[in-house]
Amino acid sequence: FARSLPYHSFVTMMSIRSAFCRQVASTYRRSMHQSSVCKAVTLPDLPYAKNALEPTMCEETLDIHHGRHHAAYVNNLNGQIKGTNMDSMDVVEIMMKSWNNGSPAATFNNAAQVVNHTFFWESMGPNCGGKPTGDLAAAIDRDFGSFEEFQAQFSAAGATQFGSGWAWLSVNNATKKLEVSKTPNAENPWVHGQATPILTMDVWEHAYYVDQRNKRPDYIASFYSLINWDAVAARYAAAL
Repeated sequence: FARSLPYHSFVTMMSIRSAFCRQVASTYRRSMHQSSVCKAVTLPDLPYAKNALEPTMCEETLDIHHGRHHAAYVNNLNGQIKGTNMDSMDVVEIMMKSWNNGSPAATFNNAAQVVNHTFFWESMGPNCGGKPTGDLAAAIDRDFGSFEEFQAQFSAAGATQFGSGWAWLSVNNATKKLEVSKTPNAENPWVHGQATPILTMDVWEHAYYVDQRNKRPDYIASFYSLINWDAVAARYAAAL
């Protein structure tokens, strides 16, 4: 059996706010029909065709980013966990265990990047973009003052992340307010335990080099036309 969630389950899985690792692992195992004998993390299919995000994000970008980079994290992780006590864990359990309270084990980067990228793909969609509506829109206005101010803060997080990393929109687990953050390399808010992400933007250069070369600000500006606000709204509702 494969231990990577289908995309429709991943939205719910990654939005659980309390007892994160235990509850997520439980949700995952239920989705896999209670299987406890699993031998490989697998690469999830994209939730849309590789050319579905054009012209903003081209087919070549998705072919390289998903088919090579994301796939490499999966393959490398499988090599690392083979024959270890992590061999029967799901990818979220591996990520959380490997974080090791801020002293990451060798498996952390690959496990976290599998999780991060799956969440990233589901954050986007064809014929998306625009602005959120409903409760999410109201929360953005409440916590940022306006959608434009959210965009300014989210863009700044992506632009000022030195080197590789991620920008996040999350629900603070204590206050239930929305907040923007950035993390380096493979780190994410889940491992820090203070917030539940509902949106992410990959600012590793391989996310945009084919389309924008080294112009990260141009990539960030274009990202808003790809955001699947319905998916983000579902994550927001699950995080409350």
